[in-house]
Amino acid sequence: MDQQIAAILLAAGDGKRMNSSHQKVCCELLGKPMLRWVLDACCKAGMKPEDTCVVLSSEPRGVCELLPDGCATAVQAERRGTGHAVRCALPFLQQAAARGIDAVAVLCGDAPLIDEAVLLDSLAFHRKGGFAVTALTANISDPGRYGRIVRENGRFVRIVEAADASEKELAIHEINAGAYWFSIGYLIDALPLLQDTNAQGEYYLTDLVGLASAQGKTAGAFCCPDDRVALGANSRRELAALNRIARGRILDRLYDQGVDIPLSDGVMIGPDVTVGRDTQILPGCQILGNTVIGEGCIIGPNTRIIDCTIGDNCTIDSSRLAESHVGSGVRIGPFAQLRPGCKIADTVKIGNFVEVKNSTVGEKTSFAHLTYIGDSDFGERINVGCGVVTVNYDGLHKHRTTVGDHAFIGCNVNLIAPVTVGEGAYVAAATTVTEDVRPDALAIGRIRQRQLAGWARGKTK
Repeated sequence: MDQQIAAILLAAGDGKRMNSSHQKVCCELLGKPMLRWVLDACCKAGMKPEDTCVVLSSEPRGVCELLPDGCATAVQAERRGTGHAVRCALPFLQQAAARGIDAVAVLCGDAPLIDEAVLLDSLAFHRKGGFAVTALTANISDPGRYGRIVRENGRFVRIVEAADASEKELAIHEINAGAYWFSIGYLIDALPLLQDTNAQGEYYLTDLVGLASAQGKTAGAFCCPDDRVALGANSRRELAALNRIARGRILDRLYDQGVDIPLSDGVMIGPDVTVGRDTQILPGCQILGNTVIGEGCIIGPNTRIIDCTIGDNCTIDSSRLAESHVGSGVRIGPFAQLRPGCKIADTVKIGNFVEVKNSTVGEKTSFAHLTYIGDSDFGERINVGCGVVTVNYDGLHKHRTTVGDHAFIGCNVNLIAPVTVGEGAYVAAATTVTEDVRPDALAIGRIRQRQLAGWARGKTK
């Protein structure tokens, strides 16, 4: 269902305490930039990229690379508070209203734990109450620097920033989570009315709650069931704390789905990873990006997988895989690497110290050990001996190697691309193949062994 909603994401903060060459929102949570967590939550809640605006600094330092195609941007050249940041997106709001958008979320790009469920539940609360503005809140034991939610006779009346709060207000434990829903018409009309008459000399978005009451409109406060949605990160320590929270959430979800993680030591699994039941994930594994792992696999120990699809009943031991597709019943490792662009069919064996890059491999083909396969197409049921290298680079261009079904490639063979080894062909050990090998032929290219009697006498100890 088309929700007719939009979002403004605040991402202009430098995050100086992060001590990073990038903006704060680019810092990663479980291998994914914080801003991408918030963008993806908006997408899952039904917001299109063109209905999302990210407020940037004049030097965004890495933020633009994170934005989906079609996403709008606004620049906050001067930092004068959250209200000023949203005011910079006023042209976007006016265009969104003209497209029929009726509600807009304002979210912090460095508060990544907000999710689709919270956004949709708070939107339903906002619409049901007919509120001009709805603030998302949370009850926490140590409210610290957070703005306080002030209620009078149970009615939400305003948000007071910690710097401006009285002693009584500082004792309040319901805090502003930094996320809001606005009626887009109210937001457009009220933004120019904000004043900077506060301790910080800034334009506070929170003042729009009081302005709503002054205009005879109502404001709502949606208390989030999980207080952690309010958490952001302003330092590396706070980012590490967020990582621990997000990691625990994901592990709990996987346990409930039947994934076996007997010891979670060093295990890091990203938010977009899917793992099938009865798969075992051993210590030291990092599984990140848009990775899908089937049922009954054994992953690890000490394995790193990024943006891969892996079938059922695979064993991947102490290896690295990136941007590849692996079939079912495949054995990989220990100490193997799949670089981007690999398509590995069912029941393939990729053994220790084997590297495969941008290649296709057919069913039941075996690379047992110490082999490099790059830019190649290997068929089915091929045996590849130890020390085989596809020589794919001539110093200027990459070339492909093709090996047909049922071929046999002996140890220490060099396949000088571009070259084709035909179906059922046999390449003898220590051969350097520079010409195509016909099907069912034997290719042998090595110097005949000679012996010179007595030649070594006196040359060895």
